Amino acid sequence: MKTGQKLRLHEKRPSNFGSALAALLVAAVPATGLSADVTTNETATAASPAAPATADKPAPLPLHQIEGNGGIFATLSAYIVNPPRNGEPVGRPSVGFAYVDLGHGQDLEALTLTESPLSRLELGYGYNNFNLGNLPLAVKQATGLNLNESSVELHNFNARFQILKEGEFDQKWLPALTAGVHYKYNATYNDVNSQLDGTLKAIGVSQNDGVDFTLYASKMFTQLPRPVLLELGGRATEGVWNGLLGFTDSYNFLFEGNAVVFVTSNLALAAEYKQMATDYKTVSAGGTSLIGKASDWWTIDAAYVVNKHLTLAVGYGHFGTVLNNTADGVWGVTTKWEF
Repeated sequence: MKTGQKLRLHEKRPSNFGSALAALLVAAVPATGLSADVTTNETATAASPAAPATADKPAPLPLHQIEGNGGIFATLSAYIVNPPRNGEPVGRPSVGFAYVDLGHGQDLEALTLTESPLSRLELGYGYNNFNLGNLPLAVKQATGLNLNESSVELHNFNARFQILKEGEFDQKWLPALTAGVHYKYNATYNDVNSQLDGTLKAIGVSQNDGVDFTLYASKMFTQLPRPVLLELGGRATEGVWNGLLGFTDSYNFLFEGNAVVFVTSNLALAAEYKQMATDYKTVSAGGTSLIGKASDWWTIDAAYVVNKHLTLAVGYGHFGTVLNNTADGVWGVTTKWEF
């Protein structure tokens, strides 16, 4: 970086399996008569093979996570969003929106869309806009460089296939199992890297796109006083901060997961954890940290099902280090509409 103030690039170090995340989202719950026999779209279909053909609307589970997949806020679900109803040839679309205020003028917005043409196939898209807040000013003051981009845009294109339906083959213990492929394109990476005089490439964030691979298992436990949903998964990714900073040239294998408790017929509480990649160098100049080491994310969330189409959610959580700031104890909202 050509500037009077030399940047310090800090070498890679192992990821801290600790603090982090952002807020929101929780898996939706059925709007009518939730009890200990709660089922998802998939389990309801599998459990009732002789049900008459009908286009009745099933429960809106799961919601959208910020990349445009079925899930919580940052983590996924093995369940498919809004699959074909009995008697329909294809599923109907679902749309969602999420917003989280990270402080320091930084916020994250997500617009999401899914369509499930088959009962086991979910196609999704997510548009993420991350406002950089006070980072351009910090860069100018520390280095003299002009970071003209005020926000980062990330496009997520997803395809997920459900390998196993929950309880399939008359095996009630079987979880749902879904594999996903996710192409991510950072539309502002090249401009940001150029305006920072090649700094992103210098720290190991060398690409503007990448492909993630995910595998998730979901299981509903109805033997407890209230239904509990556990969802565990893994992700192979080259993305730094979900791809919002860019992508490296090597894969990391990361853990993700969430737990949801259905408290009443319209209310659910959830907690999620998402491990983040840290295989890049940090950047500082003049005693100011400009790009810090990413932290793992976690959230605590609550969702209210307004009806069988609309769900609203609010969440509290930790993102940890976000570029030049810390975003802990932040709040956000999210919503999803199923047609």
